[in-house]
Amino acid sequence: MTTVLFDFSGTLFRVESTERWLRAVLDAAGIALAEPELAETARALEAAGALPGGATPVRLPEEIAGVWRVRDQSAELHRAAYTGLSRQVPLPDPALHDALYDRHRTPAAWSPYPDAREVLSGLRERGSRIGVVSNIGWDLRPVFRAHGLDRYVDAYVLSYEHGVQKPDRRLFKVACEALDADPRDTLMVGDDRRADGGAAALGCAVHFVDHLPAAERPDGLRPVLDLLG
Repeated sequence: MTTVLFDFSGTLFRVESTERWLRAVLDAAGIALAEPELAETARALEAAGALPGGATPVRLPEEIAGVWRVRDQSAELHRAAYTGLSRQVPLPDPALHDALYDRHRTPAAWSPYPDAREVLSGLRERGSRIGVVSNIGWDLRPVFRAHGLDRYVDAYVLSYEHGVQKPDRRLFKVACEALDADPRDTLMVGDDRRADGGAAALGCAVHFVDHLPAAERPDGLRPVLDLLG
């Protein structure tokens, strides 16, 4: 393998908890909720699947189902899908739904997995080309820059910039072409067996990691180094 493609959320980075997400937005808005109410609201948002990169919806409202299926094909669809889920939960101010969406796009909302830097730098030292292939509706490059990981990435292929989302093999093809890589010499690393597994249709090898909180997955990426020998 000479090229490694990584998914973003749940693979290299983990989004903050739903409670921390909500608390940050309420604090920025100067709105105070009693702790039991804040905790209950966070649980409701989590059940709704309103935090991108967090839990999937327990129940997908019928009126959102259509946009949900194609949410990663444009910035507008992504925002509509997630704010639509958020609006299933009453908040003190309706403007908070958009504020929550905006918060999750900031570097402060994301943390690299503990071994992300070690693995990316190890691949770089071996001369591997590295790409990030993500189903997403916003530019994640500032997150990588803020956490000092941008230096290891040769190409970003983001679904909303191409109007195509994983598992469509076309997105992986764009990534391989951007890196001048042969799919047969390329490894895709991700946490979603359906979405990331789509790389196999192009001829890439695929390796899966578990989508867990960072503290529960301290070394889940390290086997990638062993796979490349």
